[in-house]
Amino acid sequence: MIDVEEWAEIRRLHRGEAMGIRAIARKLGLSRNTVRAALRSDGPPCYQRQGPGSAVDAVEGDIRQLLAKTPDIPATVIAERIGWDEGMTILRDRVAELRPTYQIPQGFGRTQYRAGELAQWDLWFPDYDIPLSHGQTGRLPVLVGVPCYSRWILARMIASKGSQDVLGAHLDLVVELGAVPRTGVYDGEPAISTRRGQRLVYTEDYLPLEGTLGMGSVVLAKGHPERKGIVERTNGYLETSFMPGRNFADRDDFNTQLGDWLEAKANVRVHSGLGCRPTERIDEDLAAMLSLPPGAARHGTWRRPAPARRSLGAPPDQRLLRSSQGHRPPCPRASRRLLGHGRLGTRRGRPPPTLPGHPCHHHRPGP
Repeated sequence: MIDVEEWAEIRRLHRGEAMGIRAIARKLGLSRNTVRAALRSDGPPCYQRQGPGSAVDAVEGDIRQLLAKTPDIPATVIAERIGWDEGMTILRDRVAELRPTYQIPQGFGRTQYRAGELAQWDLWFPDYDIPLSHGQTGRLPVLVGVPCYSRWILARMIASKGSQDVLGAHLDLVVELGAVPRTGVYDGEPAISTRRGQRLVYTEDYLPLEGTLGMGSVVLAKGHPERKGIVERTNGYLETSFMPGRNFADRDDFNTQLGDWLEAKANVRVHSGLGCRPTERIDEDLAAMLSLPPGAARHGTWRRPAPARRSLGAPPDQRLLRSSQGHRPPCPRASRRLLGHGRLGTRRGRPPPTLPGHPCHHHRPGP
């Protein structure tokens, strides 16, 4: 077998000096078949020694059959099925080598968004201790929202992950945007929704806000952050481009610096994914969104409307007496007894008892 130097010399003599095969063989002392093989080869010769083989070779057919039925079957289960009693490392390596052949490749594509359609929302936790009162510090969340069509960034640091803070900032940012995206995309944030088994349940704090704005919502399942990748990448952009080298006196100072930076830098830069600036798309995006409901601009701190109190009331005869005689109504405890909600409820047509000395005592009608 010739080495690389002889192979290169053969090809130089043939192509550079136009020497024939017989002349090259005579000059280099090689056989004509060796010269012909060197001229026909596409690359330099290399010595490849056949390996000794592996113990897995004997069971590779069984491994392929199992992978064909269940491509995601673990290597430990394969070892159990084929009765493997050798080392697990070489089996895992062979399974990892064969598995891609039987797995269905997962397709990926770039999503196209329509104007006004979606906005993604998420909580970002900056790696910075914000000064609080009484000399304390804390790492506070930032609510980040991004309309998907224009990539316009909205962000505000809030005091906590509580429903009042999250939903209040949500309403503030929508009002700041000037229009309502038709659908909001969220992850499993407790202020928005909870899951009871397989069922998604929106919180009582979020539903009034959703109904007020007229905005739809999509809550993503756990383990799929890529489905709201726009706001996730925005969080990373804020972490790497806004945070480095900054100091903040308090939460208000953070929001002031963040707002100035968004206005002067983030929302006027050329977005690599769009090929244009968010300012060039925001007008079209806003025009396709829902209009703000009347009075939304005169908002305050978001609070869930208080539930209606359930009236305990009184039997018809007692209400009649109160309206005609002007006596004060019975106390709640007595009302519960009158309605039969307490331990002294009515028994088989007996009149409901009252306590002596109570204002209700002389309200009882005569026989």
